[in-house]
Amino acid sequence: MLKSLGSSKLIILVLLLLILVVNGSLVVAQSGIEQEPQPLEEEPIGEEPDYNYYRGRVIIVEDFESEGRMTTVEQRAQVRITSGSHLGETVAVRNQYNQDNPYLNIYLEEDSEVILVANEVDGELKDVYLQDVARDRGLFYLLGLFVALLLIIGKLQGLKTVITLGFTALVIVKFMLPSLLGGSEPILIAIIGAIIIIIPTLFVIGGFNAKSIAAIIGTACGVVVAGLLAFWVGEVSHLTGFSSEEAQMLSHLGHDIDVRGLLFAGIIIGSLGAVTDVSMSVASAIYEIGRNRARVELRPLIGAGMNVGRDIMGTMANTLLLAYVGGAIPLLLLLMGSDIAWLRIINMDLMVTEFVRGITGSIGLIISIPITAVIAGFLVNNQHS
Repeated sequence: MLKSLGSSKLIILVLLLLILVVNGSLVVAQSGIEQEPQPLEEEPIGEEPDYNYYRGRVIIVEDFESEGRMTTVEQRAQVRITSGSHLGETVAVRNQYNQDNPYLNIYLEEDSEVILVANEVDGELKDVYLQDVARDRGLFYLLGLFVALLLIIGKLQGLKTVITLGFTALVIVKFMLPSLLGGSEPILIAIIGAIIIIIPTLFVIGGFNAKSIAAIIGTACGVVVAGLLAFWVGEVSHLTGFSSEEAQMLSHLGHDIDVRGLLFAGIIIGSLGAVTDVSMSVASAIYEIGRNRARVELRPLIGAGMNVGRDIMGTMANTLLLAYVGGAIPLLLLLMGSDIAWLRIINMDLMVTEFVRGITGSIGLIISIPITAVIAGFLVNNQHS
């Protein structure tokens, strides 16, 4: 289970990097305080401003105390552009740094890498603003280290892992996200995408054998159960799908997106990694027993698979609890510090959504264990009969 959670985070990283390559642009996390580009005061008639983003490196920076604001420092910096059509040009930018909230501000230093947004007319820079610090380099280093360790330690199996992760990210970026953005049914797209992902992934990792076939069927059944349960509970609990800021922002994009359906689609995709992990573990245990014995009976095979599955179930509860608590610590502290009544908390759309997400995924995982054990038992038994 721990492995599946780590894989989910890795898929997100690979996904981000593929988006960077496909779009040819920099994806940068937004800071708490941003300086939005302002329109030109005297804009030539008939010419529309064009905003572009560039990477830059701070060459010189000076601090000045703002008059009347003792805790605010105005920084004036010279920044050399290090990407794009204006590579090598030096521009002047200003930055307001509030010392009372150092974690919600940008403090510039020499050699700092930053993201700039430029107001351009006919390819000429008019106004340049500081957008944020550059954070993506750490992601590339971390991902490179991960891939290198996979290849060095895992060797052929590590290479298979890299291939399957890349394939998963490609399916999400090139098929699922465009389909959802185009207004397709989210649950249907999620199920199709899940099937496209798990079939080649498990065949590449496990080989074309009874183990992989059983794991594929068990994973598909567990994921479908999780999705159907989430849809049913969502209807009973009147979930809106607007529990996150991102979902609320989607409603203003102008696309015909079923935000409520995205909630259930997200549950299907979110449970895919954990269910795949459990199904492959159960199927692999049964397959190894059958391969190393001259004669195997059906009942002992299924029983062995169920025992492995029960062990996974025994560690799953704490793993899921700690994973969700770790990501929700700020929210939990906010609720506790505000002395909000339990009746109100348990009926919040956000809280119910998170409960549904975690519990339905866990149920799908549990359901996949007996299904995988039975199918793997029959397939392995038939091979040796």
